[in-house]
Amino acid sequence: MFSGIIAAVGQITRITPRDDGAATVRLTIDAGQLGLDDVGLGDSIACSGVCLTVVDRQDNCFSVDVSPESLACTVGLAAPGPVNLEKALRLADRLGGHLVSGHVDGVGEVLRFEAVGDNRLLAVRAPAALARYIARKGSITVDGVSLTTNSVDGASFTINLIPHTLEATTLGGLQAGSRVNLEIDLIARYCERLLSHEE
Repeated sequence: MFSGIIAAVGQITRITPRDDGAATVRLTIDAGQLGLDDVGLGDSIACSGVCLTVVDRQDNCFSVDVSPESLACTVGLAAPGPVNLEKALRLADRLGGHLVSGHVDGVGEVLRFEAVGDNRLLAVRAPAALARYIARKGSITVDGVSLTTNSVDGASFTINLIPHTLEATTLGGLQAGSRVNLEIDLIARYCERLLSHEE
């Protein structure tokens, strides 16, 4: 589990196809300011909202294997570039954002990214199937970042991004047409399951 509070922006530096017959690729990621002293093989790190398992570690870099399914259902992992990084929560950690599983529910499209003073107004269109899970003033994860929606209109929603979020994550580089990984609030998912359950 994660909190959606980004610890560092890393950089995918190498993508290597794996000779496993399944089209898996191995990503080598420079961890940037993310401390790796307490990271071991088998640990989970969320990379732009995608929970991945550390399979190798060298100095300030770590490697993860990504399946074809994950590549097909997400964005931001198929080419070298920046990624938001967060290590898995420990039981003693503060929950500064909201509970995040690292399992991307869909890919959204940025409709607007506009300056409002020092802030930015981010408008995103989610896949239609996710619309019912998105509520005004509710939580949603965008590229691994825990955020609060300002408004919701059908499958589209807006978010206000403060300067700190713009500087500490990859979201400052968004523009209209950008695609982003979305994860809905776990509570919304379980509420729907409970309400739709038939005896």
